[in-house]
Amino acid sequence: MSDRLARNSIDGGRVIYAVDTHKVSSLRFPTFWFEPTPQGLFMLQVAFGQSKYYSDNLSDNIKRGVRQKVRRGEWLNLAPFGYQNNPRIRNIEPHPTNSKIVIRAYEEYAKGTHSFVSLAHFLTDLGVVTKNGTPLAKVSIKRLLTHRAYLGFVKHGDEWFDGNFEPIVSPQLFETVQKVLKEKERPRKRKIKHDFPFVGIFRCGECSGMISAQWTTNRHGTKYRYYRCSKKRGRCSQPYVREEELVEQLRARLQTISLPERYTKWMLSKVKEWEREETSASQSEVQNLSENIKTAEAKMEKLVSTYLDGDIPKQTYLKKKDEILLASAVLEQKKKDFENGRKKWVEPLREWILDTKQADFLAKSDNFHEIKTFVQKIGTNPLVRDKSVRFEFSPPSHFAAKRRGVLRSAAATRPRGAILSNREVSIAESKGFEP
Repeated sequence: MSDRLARNSIDGGRVIYAVDTHKVSSLRFPTFWFEPTPQGLFMLQVAFGQSKYYSDNLSDNIKRGVRQKVRRGEWLNLAPFGYQNNPRIRNIEPHPTNSKIVIRAYEEYAKGTHSFVSLAHFLTDLGVVTKNGTPLAKVSIKRLLTHRAYLGFVKHGDEWFDGNFEPIVSPQLFETVQKVLKEKERPRKRKIKHDFPFVGIFRCGECSGMISAQWTTNRHGTKYRYYRCSKKRGRCSQPYVREEELVEQLRARLQTISLPERYTKWMLSKVKEWEREETSASQSEVQNLSENIKTAEAKMEKLVSTYLDGDIPKQTYLKKKDEILLASAVLEQKKKDFENGRKKWVEPLREWILDTKQADFLAKSDNFHEIKTFVQKIGTNPLVRDKSVRFEFSPPSHFAAKRRGVLRSAAATRPRGAILSNREVSIAESKGFEP
């Protein structure tokens, strides 16, 4: 039919011009035919006009349908990895397996220890590969880590809209991954030739240069790892220190802020009890968050109306819209946290208790890399001077060191078979464990 020959004015004009210049002498279709006469040209133009009208009308209907789907928050095409299309609801929903893989990929990359290649191999072990069975390309990994669909957003054109499907990744985890991506945009290329666990953490107490390491072999052929000042800031008189001595000092320091299992177990049970109390008391906060979410929705409607009226430029509209969308996502996450009985102080307190428990474990551990990571977490201004390790504890860890001495003396009054003595419980309840 003629609508297959030309669906726009340019193609139709070219066909008529070809007829006028006698390059086309006849056109025949199953239900229509034409001869190069004035009447035939007129009828051909009418047929082209009808096909153009059909094409334009179909385009408007499709765009209208797309706008309606976007307004309802429905996904527009094939579901991204981690989701699956559900024909029954005409939307997408988290895939029972792949959604967990997406969360795992975000959590792994948020640690800052992965590159695109290593994360691709990590996903390969979980069965996520290309059609050819090879690991995902770097561009695919980056698309996975920056796809805002996992926050519950729908993209149409250059704009993101609030979706009507369950998000896979929390806004906090997504923002953490974006920060790691930004930091690694131009990573330093450095070859790691040796395994020196405590390099990059200590500074020299005399010249403030970084502490480096080296292998040394004695006359019997035994190899030792020594740590020393790099002396890149000039002359320095500080001596070498063996790794074994360094580790023993670190273990002794960690022991001062550790708490035994019986204390951490009791403290964790108290935190759980407080958390249940907070859950029942957080209803008013949930109500406030719901009102803030409604306010954000009202702002969005007002912004759209202002833009449609032509009162603000498109660039300003898009910027404000993104801000409102992200703010709404954060509010939704906070509301979900409160509905689950979580509060800002609960998780830090629980983490601090687990830190004291981990300090007790690492004080007897041979995993030097874990010891280094833990010292970086709880210590400040780590130095090495005169073969001695020096660093200050963060306030919560310093608090644990002070409480440890008080509890040690109170433990002498504990009856046999009891988890804690009455004096230990009274110290904990009157002075508190919370830093």
